[in-house]
Amino acid sequence: MASVLVVEDDQFVRSALIRQLTDASHTVRSVGTALEALREVAHFRFDVVVLDLGLPDLDGSEALKMLRGITDVPVIVATARDDETEIVRLLNAGADDYLTKPFSVEHLSARMAAVLRRARAGGGEAAPSPVIRVGGLTVDPLRRQAELDGARLDLTRREFDLLAFLAGRPGVVVSRRELLAEVWQQSYGDDQTIDVHLSWLRRKLGETAARPRYLHTLRGVGVKLEPPADAAGPVQVPGAEPPR
Repeated sequence: MASVLVVEDDQFVRSALIRQLTDASHTVRSVGTALEALREVAHFRFDVVVLDLGLPDLDGSEALKMLRGITDVPVIVATARDDETEIVRLLNAGADDYLTKPFSVEHLSARMAAVLRRARAGGGEAAPSPVIRVGGLTVDPLRRQAELDGARLDLTRREFDLLAFLAGRPGVVVSRRELLAEVWQQSYGDDQTIDVHLSWLRRKLGETAARPRYLHTLRGVGVKLEPPADAAGPVQVPGAEPPR
């Protein structure tokens, strides 16, 4: 059972989601505007937010950025917009997942279960993770910080998860199916989600798919992270502080 905030201005859709999620034993609160959603997450603790983009007071992507400023609660965006540019905007703004309308409550429940597994796994007690160094890249999983040549990288939660997973396996080609399972905690999905995150991660690492330095895609096989040819090999230093 999860505590869910439904942000949806269409009363018919909103009522249907509330009824079906409640029938599935979730605790549901709902609002119809972005500002109401911000007030809700400021005063109540939720496990997941289902955010419609077509809100009357603010564009949903702007609302998403504002939510990310005050909470790390997983956000699943519900949108009728399915073009790549819009998906890139949503993921870059901090969405954990997205659904294209119309969708079934079963599909929503599956996506909710996936993001909740990921969030709960990240919140459990764990042994200190070693700082990972691959060339000039430093990744500290415990502090969730990453630096490139001493400069802090401004990464979204999902970008960091993807970078940390690949950096922990330097030189190993990881398939998209494995990335979906381990980073997104999903057994199925489309490659576009991964490609969008890789594209934004490359940009923040100062490279492109055509001129890679750390991230290398093997068409039809997967992706790997390895140090540039002129950099030192990967080292893991338990308990070490990343360079400042």
